Amino acid sequence: MEIWKAGCMDANELLKRYCAGERNFTQVSLHLVNLSEVCLAGINLNQSNLANATLSQTNLRGANLIEANLTAATLWRTDLSGSNLILANLKAANLIRATLRKVDLHKASLMKADLRLADLHDADLSNANLAGADLRYANLNGVNLAGANLSGANLTGTKLSNTDLSHASLTKAILCKTDLIDVDFTEVDLTGVDLHYCLFNGVTLPERSLIEAG
Repeated sequence: MEIWKAGCMDANELLKRYCAGERNFTQVSLHLVNLSEVCLAGINLNQSNLANATLSQTNLRGANLIEANLTAATLWRTDLSGSNLILANLKAANLIRATLRKVDLHKASLMKADLRLADLHDADLSNANLAGADLRYANLNGVNLAGANLSGANLTGTKLSNTDLSHASLTKAILCKTDLIDVDFTEVDLTGVDLHYCLFNGVTLPERSLIEAG
């Protein structure tokens, strides 16, 4: 199978090659491209440049987006289920209502990304940078957030039950009506966080975090 590598490509060329059976588009430049409402399931866009690209309602299930640049990309209602986004750059990306179930976002950058109402059930966000991200009413049930940076993130109404938050930073994060049932708070930094309106069920917070949060 031919691998398209280190070149610029427009939407029509990529779709033509994809429909012909090609899946490997390593390091391709798709800056500002519009690929909305198309099927690109299983595509390999490893280390590709998709900054400011429009991928709304696109099927990217099982895609390889390792180290891809998706800065400020529009991924509204995009299906990324089971995709690999390790070390991907999603700073300021629009992921409203995106489906990210079982996605691997280990060490990915999601600073100031808009993840409102996104479905991240069982995703791996360990050591990811979510500083300033908007996660209002997102589904993070069963997510691995160990070591993640959630400083200043908005988690209003977010579902975080059965989530691993061990060693994560939630400094000055907004938690209102947040579901924290059966969450692992081992060594979590909750400095400046108001937990009075969160949902708990048998969770014991670290004494240090309780003092700092108060």
